Amino acid sequence: MSNRAESFLVGLVGDGVMPSLTPYMHEREGDVQGLRYLYRPIDLIELGLPGQAVGELLSGARSLGFNGLNITHPCKQLVLDYLDEVSADARRLGAVNTVVIRDGRFIGHNTDFSGFAAALASGLPGAALDRVVQLGAGGAGSAVAYALLTAGVRELDLVDTDAARCAARAAELAGFFPDRTVTARTTAELPQLMPRADGLVHCTPVGMAAHPGVPLDMSLVESRHWVADIVYRPIETELVRAARAKGCDVLDGGRMAVGQAADAFRIFTGREPDADRMRSHFLELVAAEEVAA
Repeated sequence: MSNRAESFLVGLVGDGVMPSLTPYMHEREGDVQGLRYLYRPIDLIELGLPGQAVGELLSGARSLGFNGLNITHPCKQLVLDYLDEVSADARRLGAVNTVVIRDGRFIGHNTDFSGFAAALASGLPGAALDRVVQLGAGGAGSAVAYALLTAGVRELDLVDTDAARCAARAAELAGFFPDRTVTARTTAELPQLMPRADGLVHCTPVGMAAHPGVPLDMSLVESRHWVADIVYRPIETELVRAARAKGCDVLDGGRMAVGQAADAFRIFTGREPDADRMRSHFLELVAAEEVAA
C-alpha cells in the first residue's frame, strides 16, 4: 500500500489552461513510477478570476494539501509577491512558473529556462554556440535567452519588433553575463546577422495554429545552421519543416515543453523523471490532438 508521502497533488494556474498537455505528462510519469499523482488545471477564465488571485489560490492550495502549483500567464510575475523563497535563476528572470509548497512555505522556481536548456542539450548535442540569433524577446524569450547564455553562447543577437523591450532585455542579460555579448537588433538586420550565426532560435507566436507562417525569410537559413522553435502546437511548425527540408539540425518546441514538465516533476516529487519516456508520451498526445482536429 502506498504511504501518504508517496502521493502528490499538484495543479496548473493560469488563463485558458484546460487544454494543456502538462497534466497528462505529469500523471503518466507518476503512474509509471508507482506514485499516486493527481494534477489538476485551475483555469482563471473558467473561474472568473483575475491574475491577482494567484495569492489566494496559493493559500488555498496550501490549506488543501497541495504539494505545488505550476504557474503560467498571466501570473508568472504576479506570483513573486506571495513567495517565501525564490531560486536565484527565477529571481534574475523576474518570473516563476513552478511553486513547491514545503513545510507551509512557498518556494518559486523557473523551469522555462531550465526546460529549454535541457532541450538544447538533449535535442542538439554538440551544437555550435559561438553566435546565435534569437527571434522574440518577450516572457518566454527572456527565459530562452538566459538558457542560451547559461549553455555557453558567446554572442547573442536578440531580434524583436518592440525595440524598447528588446534593448532593455539585452542590457539586463548583458549585466548577468558580463563576459558575453548580447545585442538588441531589428528584423531589418537579419540579412547581415544570419551569415555570421551558428544557430537560430524562434520565440514568437508565428507558427502557432492561430498564427501560421514562418518568422523570417527562409532564404537566410542555410543547411549549416541549427534551428530551434519553442512553438509546439503544431509540433511540426512551418519553420521546423522548412529548416529540416534545407538539411538543418532542428529542435522542435515539444522538447522545451517536455523539459519544463520533467523539471517541475523533479521539483514536486524529488524523483528523477525519465525525460525520453515523457517525450514519447507527449508526442502521442500531440498526434492524438492532430488526428482529432
